[in-house]
Formats: sequence, structure tokens, C-alpha cells
Amino acid sequence: MSYLPQPHASQRTARVPLADITPAVLRFDDGSCTMGKLQIISLTGGLLCLPRLLDQGSRIKLVFLTHTGPVLGAAEMLRPLSWSLQPFPFVALREGDQHRLRAAIQSSLDQTEDTCTFC
Repeated sequence: MSYLPQPHASQRTARVPLADITPAVLRFDDGSCTMGKLQIISLTGGLLCLPRLLDQGSRIKLVFLTHTGPVLGAAEMLRPLSWSLQPFPFVALREGDQHRLRAAIQSSLDQTEDTCTFC
């Protein structure tokens, strides 16, 4: 069963910029694939650095590794922000993948809080 996080309209989900290079594989309906680098991630979507931008509205399967395990989700590409950066929202994310993603984001947020000297 697919699960898609539904954020409250007044509450924005945490967005985590990734310190490490996080490769991502984008798979298209025709079976072809391309590589990208995940720059920012949240429970509802993220930002990819791509060698070639995709058409707005393109539906893809996206897989990437976190320290909590692999995450596979369906996404829709949005309008590019630059010549290489393109955002996406998840349109489907299975419960196990959503759980791993949530754990990875929380772990990253916890590490940021631990190293913050200004807090």
C-alpha cells in the first residue's frame, strides 16, 4: 500500500540539506534510467541536481540510499530552479520507505542540533 505524507497546511515539513553526496537513480516508465544527486530532502519531496533537466510533470521512480536504508518513491518533476537543479514532490511512498526516510531526516536534524553552538 502506498503512503503519501499529508502535511498540515499550516506546518511545513523539515527540509534537510545533505552534507554528503547522495546519488539517486531516476527510472522512467520506458525502463530507462539516469543518475542525479540529491541536494535536499523532506518527507514530501526534495531537490535534485541533474546532468539534464527533465520535463515538468514527468513521473519517475526515485531510489536513493540513506544511513537507515534505501528509499524508493514515485515523484513528479516540477519546474527547474536553475540549469541543473530541479525540485520534486513525492506522489507515492510506501510505508516502509516513508519510515526509513523519516528516521534519516530525524537523525540528520538531531546531528545538526548536537553540533549547533548557537542554539
